[in-house]
Amino acid sequence: MGSPIKKLASQTAIYGLSSIVGRFLNYLLTPYWIAYGKFSTDQFGVVTEMYAYVAFLVVLLTYGMETTYFRYSSKEEYNSKNVYTTILSTLLFSSIGFILISSFFAQEIAVWLMYPDHSEYVVWFAIIVGFDAISSLPLAYLRKENKANKFAVVNLGNVAVNIGLNLFFISYCKSNYDAQHTNWLIDLVYNPDIGVGYVFIANLIASIFKLIAVAPQIVILRTGVFIRSYLKPFFKYSIPLLFVGLAGIVNETLDRILLKRLLVSDIGLDDAMSQLGIYGANYKLSIAITLFIQAYRYAAEPFFFAQEKKKNSKEMYARIMNYFVVVVSVLFLMVTGYIDLFKYFIPNKDFWVGLKVVPILLLANVFLGIYYNLSIWYKLSHKTGYGALVSIMGAIITVVLNLVLIPSLGYYGAAWATLICYLCMVIVAYIAGKKHYPIPYNLKRILGYFLSAVMLYLISDLLLSDSSLIVKLSLNTLILLGYLGIAYIFEKSKNKSTQ
Repeated sequence: MGSPIKKLASQTAIYGLSSIVGRFLNYLLTPYWIAYGKFSTDQFGVVTEMYAYVAFLVVLLTYGMETTYFRYSSKEEYNSKNVYTTILSTLLFSSIGFILISSFFAQEIAVWLMYPDHSEYVVWFAIIVGFDAISSLPLAYLRKENKANKFAVVNLGNVAVNIGLNLFFISYCKSNYDAQHTNWLIDLVYNPDIGVGYVFIANLIASIFKLIAVAPQIVILRTGVFIRSYLKPFFKYSIPLLFVGLAGIVNETLDRILLKRLLVSDIGLDDAMSQLGIYGANYKLSIAITLFIQAYRYAAEPFFFAQEKKKNSKEMYARIMNYFVVVVSVLFLMVTGYIDLFKYFIPNKDFWVGLKVVPILLLANVFLGIYYNLSIWYKLSHKTGYGALVSIMGAIITVVLNLVLIPSLGYYGAAWATLICYLCMVIVAYIAGKKHYPIPYNLKRILGYFLSAVMLYLISDLLLSDSSLIVKLSLNTLILLGYLGIAYIFEKSKNKSTQ
């Protein structure tokens, strides 16, 4: 493995300290809410739906400016400080405007969301989303300047505040209130009618903390000048990325928004929310691949830009794809092979009826990760419009398939829609990239790694479904180690032959 690839692996590990560990700790809130908060399936449905909207709105309010900052701050003809100041000032203006408008129309929005008695949710999440959008650029600045330690401190601090407040509200306040062991502090801050709203309050305070933590990077904007003429090239570059991001988030979260709305007329609001909660909890079991992809993306995007002009960069991108597919395939086999253990991540059997969607969602995430690798070509070649077209195509597929499949298949239809969407995006991105920015991917090897993993899973599921837990875990461990060993031998022999 060449030194640039080792550098990427190292950066992935560094950013993983904050992104993987931080997000994993946040994921642990799911079993905590279910076990200690005693969230029912329909209550967890509220949490699932609201955070689906958050994911969409954060993309909308950052409108591709993180990538735009990476692109233009590295150009010699642009002043890096002025680029930062211009983009941050723009984000501040749009985010504060969003908070004010959303707060003004909070009741109307709450009625549309079918939470007419909880307009406060709208205000809280408007602040959360607005503050997170503002914080995104200072965090991008830390990434660009390779200040990984500061980046990790901010993200882990945000997670620590969020988790600490969840523990305070649920383990301390709720538990003591239920046991009728109240005191002045509990009487002051706890109201049982707020219920799952305390999850949102904890997040709100954590977002405020994050904004304060990056305040030194916000102050940096004073060292630069807002250059109005920068806005035209910035938006020309970022708007296609915004459509990419919006289409991408439609692919990732629309199913959790549509589930309630497509099922409520047939099964009622409570049952629809229960279906949404089951799906949302089981979606969390794809955590292993999701977390790896997140850490990888943090490191990969600036890395690919930095390597663009170096000799044999395209060959290196192709080799990275091989390693990536191996890693996500191993993670797929690990989760599916040990699903009888991973299911206890959701400590309530009422949620386990949805376990069969987990392999489908894992495969969907594998394709999503492959797509992220393939999509680097349009960012490097300044042809972001192609990325927008591919993502919009994916969004259309997602919308159509969800509308068709959810009414008849419920959350299984949502899972299949996600998988088919990402598969189509991979195929189109590969074909378009081969034409406009050819990278010599070893398609046979990539397909070999992926299809082998899928076949091993199907064989294991077919032959071991009625076996004891010990037999399942033992044989699946052998399958996992065998797959990893064969992939290592193949890649090692390939590297020797190219030296």
